[in-house]
Amino acid sequence: MTVATARRHADRQRANRPAPNAGADASTLDVRLVARSIAQAAVEVLAGTRPALQLSRSLDAQCFLSLQHRAALTREHAARSRGTVQVHRSPMVRSVRACAISDSIYEVSIVVSEEQRSRAIAMRLEHSDGTWQVTALEIG
Repeated sequence: MTVATARRHADRQRANRPAPNAGADASTLDVRLVARSIAQAAVEVLAGTRPALQLSRSLDAQCFLSLQHRAALTREHAARSRGTVQVHRSPMVRSVRACAISDSIYEVSIVVSEEQRSRAIAMRLEHSDGTWQVTALEIG
């Protein structure tokens, strides 16, 4: 066996091994997908195209009340400034980054783009009773 053949064989063996944190990668992907859908829904709530009640199971009580309050303020502002274009149109999640604090707690940052602007969203997700719930939510 030549040195080149031995090297190729070793490379193939390394490529076929699972990553050391394969379970953590799958969990991170799951958290990112959950965060993506919650962020999309939250921006749609602010735009007035989705009822806030749809997020009641995904957000803890404080986050839910805060989102409802901000959506109401946004609607009031839109009503006062009639004739202007809609504030939020077709929001699209551009990127999601997740950082594990522990096995059941992640902090996630998300970038959402709209027609006129991009905004940052930060959230803390905690896993309990088989579901992920947002315990902190900041929308820029």
